[in-house]
Amino acid sequence: MAKADLDDISRRMAGALESLRKDLAGLRTGRASISLLEPITVDVYGAQMPLNQVGTIGVPEPRLLTVSVWDRSAVKAVEKAIRDSGLGLNPQTEGQTVRVPLPELSEERRRELTKVAGKYAEAARVAVRNVRRDGMDALKRSEKDHEISEDEHKRLADEIQSLTDSHVRKVDEAAAQKEKEILQV
Repeated sequence: MAKADLDDISRRMAGALESLRKDLAGLRTGRASISLLEPITVDVYGAQMPLNQVGTIGVPEPRLLTVSVWDRSAVKAVEKAIRDSGLGLNPQTEGQTVRVPLPELSEERRRELTKVAGKYAEAARVAVRNVRRDGMDALKRSEKDHEISEDEHKRLADEIQSLTDSHVRKVDEAAAQKEKEILQV
């Protein structure tokens, strides 16, 4: 188990954290954010394309998003994709611009969103722990094959555990921050 493998473990754990941040960015907090519409794909030109490849997403007001669609023939598809996204949004078309007003979040909806954020965080924790398990298994194999000593195994295992604790802490902090944003009135 070389230093490069610790770098790989750290990179994979950071990837789980980055994935969590993207998932959390897609959750509505009551304020308009471009990241809310980024996960949406639009069925145009016979393929599924990310919304940001079909038009420009903007935030002209705190409670309004706009999508300036580049191709007039794609406007209806963009409107349908936003409506069908499951985000509870009701877009309105004005020429080649799709306006997406953000309604107030009810207390019940806020609670649901915090539960979803919690599920995302738990999935990220599991991903980090899986990376830890893979690293520990590799250490055991290396020791068994006499590639590293017992002392080296212990030292590297402690480093992997330290990386795991650090990344789980970051996951918890990101989830707590998002929960706080969602519950702010």
